[in-house]
Amino acid sequence: MTDTPNQAFDVVAIGRSGVDVYPLQVGVGLEHVESLGKFLGGSAANVSVAAARLGNRAALISGVGADPFGRFVRNELARLGVDNRFVTTHGEYPTPVTFCEIFPPDDFPLYFYRKPSAPDLQVRADELDLDAVRTARLYWSTVTGLSEEPSRSAHFAAWEARGASAATGNDAARKPLTVLDLDYRPMFWATPAAATEQVQRALQYVTVAVGNREECEIAVGETNPHKAADALLDLGVELAIVKQGPRGVLGKTKHSAVTVPPNQVDVINGLGAGDAFGGSLIHGLLHDWPLEKTLRYANAAGAIVASRLECSTAMPTAAEVADLAEQTAVEAVNV
Repeated sequence: MTDTPNQAFDVVAIGRSGVDVYPLQVGVGLEHVESLGKFLGGSAANVSVAAARLGNRAALISGVGADPFGRFVRNELARLGVDNRFVTTHGEYPTPVTFCEIFPPDDFPLYFYRKPSAPDLQVRADELDLDAVRTARLYWSTVTGLSEEPSRSAHFAAWEARGASAATGNDAARKPLTVLDLDYRPMFWATPAAATEQVQRALQYVTVAVGNREECEIAVGETNPHKAADALLDLGVELAIVKQGPRGVLGKTKHSAVTVPPNQVDVINGLGAGDAFGGSLIHGLLHDWPLEKTLRYANAAGAIVASRLECSTAMPTAAEVADLAEQTAVEAVNV
């Protein structure tokens, strides 16, 4: 990417990056697959690509191994429009590889090769460009980054620098856009309780929380969408977003709630749909769209990727998202 150190990023994300290896045959177990495709992967990497595809200046904070897959990740990020200057090389662990199986419409097993640890969890607080974190219009993190040290301390150092919890009262509307994806992966945690402890610590620093019902249960002990959203709001976030699968997506603030119905598409691979949702959510927040439009477009972006095989390279353009989103009716509920 072009080195423009004095220009603030629209979005800086921190978290997983690696290589996704997908079977090119749908409905076939890995033991029978004859050909595979190699793609950029990792939730934070995918979200960064999705945001960049929509025209936002995006950068990723992550780590890769000193290996060919690490070079692939860095090169692919740049090719797909994401600034890779904050992706560091950690030679102790190899670049993660994730395999999946594809059994539409709703069975997509994942096999993570990240043990005993992964380079993206070795990012240290003293490696962070805190000016980039502080000045980014939006900062995106995921729960996975809290699962191990030194990544956990780096996350909290970034949030402290960001100052999301500094404003109170009438100043709350001026808090920076600081998003936590409640992306809970049980294989990365010793116990669910350990994840809950760290998520609740983190929530005081962020202004937006987004997750599905199971992830909300880890975060706040609630699976009912409205109760989960209320619990997140009570912990200090300004906007709580709860994904409900076939029941759509709920977005809730202290003053209003919006439910967006799902888009009907032929699902090929549901993996990456949430990351496309995240990239479009970022776009809507950055452009100060009304909540219903933001969620409608984010839902459409996720549906588009679910209808495609790959993740990062499947992220839709703004025109593709708008075309599907404008076909969807939205019910807004004031509370």
